[in-house]
Amino acid sequence: MDSLLILKMILAALGAVVLYTFIGFIPGTDETSVLMPITLTVVLSGVEPIVVLTFFIAAIVTLNLTNAIPTVLVGLPGGVMSSPMMEYSLFLKDKGLSALAIKKMAAGSLIGTVISIPVALLLAHILAPYGENIQALASLLFFIGAIFLSLIGKNKILSLFSIIPMAILFMGLRHLYWGIGIVPRDKNITTSFFLGITIGPLIVSLLSLLNKRNRESMKVERYKRVVIPDKFAAGNAFNPFKILTKSEMGKSAIFSFMASFLFVLSPVGLTILLGETASSREKDPGKKATTGITVMSALVQGTYLSGIIIPLIALGIPLSPVSIGPGSALFNAPPVFTVNNNIHHVLTTWEFVFAILTGAVIAISITYYITNKLAWEISTFVLRKIPHEAIIGLFISLILLLSYMDAGLINVFGVLLIGITCGTLNKLGVNYGVQFMTLYAAPWIVEKLILL
Repeated sequence: MDSLLILKMILAALGAVVLYTFIGFIPGTDETSVLMPITLTVVLSGVEPIVVLTFFIAAIVTLNLTNAIPTVLVGLPGGVMSSPMMEYSLFLKDKGLSALAIKKMAAGSLIGTVISIPVALLLAHILAPYGENIQALASLLFFIGAIFLSLIGKNKILSLFSIIPMAILFMGLRHLYWGIGIVPRDKNITTSFFLGITIGPLIVSLLSLLNKRNRESMKVERYKRVVIPDKFAAGNAFNPFKILTKSEMGKSAIFSFMASFLFVLSPVGLTILLGETASSREKDPGKKATTGITVMSALVQGTYLSGIIIPLIALGIPLSPVSIGPGSALFNAPPVFTVNNNIHHVLTTWEFVFAILTGAVIAISITYYITNKLAWEISTFVLRKIPHEAIIGLFISLILLLSYMDAGLINVFGVLLIGITCGTLNKLGVNYGVQFMTLYAAPWIVEKLILL
């Protein structure tokens, strides 16, 4: 590997860290909507696959850590993955312990990264010989995954009932595009569809403003007051062994290890399930909260890293919510990557390992330092200088552009239809995991279940 390529990898990782540090500190930025379009842009720019992978690993490590900061500082979830920490974060914020919570989150994130990468690489090596067999069962596994995620979600019955109607919607749009000749029959629209799922709740919220009664009910008389706590409240501890107790450190390591084996399941679901399990035996409310956010921070990194590393190295197909959503451009981004010729097929095992370690080490080192030393300053800058509406508008426009590139103007309205449908279901309790799994299982569901 030549020095120029290594330099490109380092610059890509540094670029991801800078970009997603600021994005992560902005409340309400969904992981898929901010990771997938930018990753797709990097892929289509024509840079080497190993550079793309380095960028993506650095991006998810950075985003998963920085996204948790607004949750603690201002009581607003940075993204979907930080929402499970809301209850504990608000408790610690009310106790004046936000600065300590940030340090524990950073330390937990560091542990999750260190534990999950070698475990995921080992599991990928074990599963690689069975890749073709698993690929043959992929659609069935997606369907089973959608059912399982429905059963652990908020609204179990509705989630189960929604699987087949959503599959019909996805396949109906695809057949419409094929039938009128907008898209060739060998092309399967997927990218813009899952972006439609991602922005669904936002689209529903925006469209509800067109209803006069809803708009009137949302009016406020004054600005929301956001208070950022004292930056020096937690002292100057930097060593994770001094920030975390032995119990917090041990539980973070154990549950990150466990989560790697469950890579096919929803990261949010696993974070809630295992994070609550880890803190359930703590009687003291303060210890319960610090244990919960520490373990959940570790789980966020562990679930995301294993969810992209194992499908990418061992299988070559997206077989986890992470690879289906944020990481989908690594598997299918025509004309650069296709289902049968993506990063899985063009990188060697050692190139995978080198790219993953380069991206992760650079990202966690810089982000851990920034979080411990500069979280207060960056949060203050973002909250005062960067309008939330501008970020939302930027990513909606990117999604509309990608929809147009996928299948023209008709697909913009198709994605809008998906957004309205899936956004409504999401607000009723059908989680993203069920919807993403259904999207990828849709051909199998329609062919095997409906057309029997």
